[in-house]
Amino acid sequence: MAPTIHLVRHAQGYHNLSVENEVIRDPDLTELGLQQCKELREAFIHHDKLTRLVASPLRRTVYTAIHAFGEDKLYPITALDLLQEVSTSPCDTGSAKEKLDEEFGNKLEVRGVDPAWTDKTADSKFEPTLEKLTARALEVRRVLRDLAGDGDDHIVATSHGGFLHFLTDDWFGIPSGHATGWNNCEYRSYQFVDPTGKDEDAALQETPESWRRRQGLRVAPTRTEQKEMRAAVQKSVAPYLHISA
Repeated sequence: MAPTIHLVRHAQGYHNLSVENEVIRDPDLTELGLQQCKELREAFIHHDKLTRLVASPLRRTVYTAIHAFGEDKLYPITALDLLQEVSTSPCDTGSAKEKLDEEFGNKLEVRGVDPAWTDKTADSKFEPTLEKLTARALEVRRVLRDLAGDGDDHIVATSHGGFLHFLTDDWFGIPSGHATGWNNCEYRSYQFVDPTGKDEDAALQETPESWRRRQGLRVAPTRTEQKEMRAAVQKSVAPYLHISA
């Protein structure tokens, strides 16, 4: 038995419509985004196996979790500030805990959210530098491993296109001139490389079923190949994610 982590990029938000819209603070999902959630709910085949929902506290990720996976037995969703998006742009800056609590009520558990989670300045662990993003991704993997336990639980974690590459350490397939290779409302499924839980890196590996669903018969890059492409790809996406060295 091994737990499975289904990672999901949020559905389309208003900030995805244009560069100009990136000035919108913590934006809503668009009508297309809501339709994407509906389609994901219909296409996802593991609803009966889900034991927990985890989400970045940005509103678009919480709403994606609610509309695509939400049901009474899975509430409240665990808000995990470590899953938030990379940049300091207004669209990637969240709302105060009190506002989230008022908006989502008993569907979202915000007690574990750092009151300063919207601070991405130099003194914050959320500052968008390669070093801090790598450390944050490691911390998320360890948290997800602890939440999953040693059974065969299935967990959904909704996050963001930029951060998901750090979380998975998967740098394959990012189109030139783009910040991410994840589509809105796309999900990919992962298991921990070391099922004993002793791996300090808590490394994730995409399941064969998940890879085939999106890549067909293409051969997946090895972990060594992923590590070799990491530095070059991080350098190419850094301007689009507003990452400092």
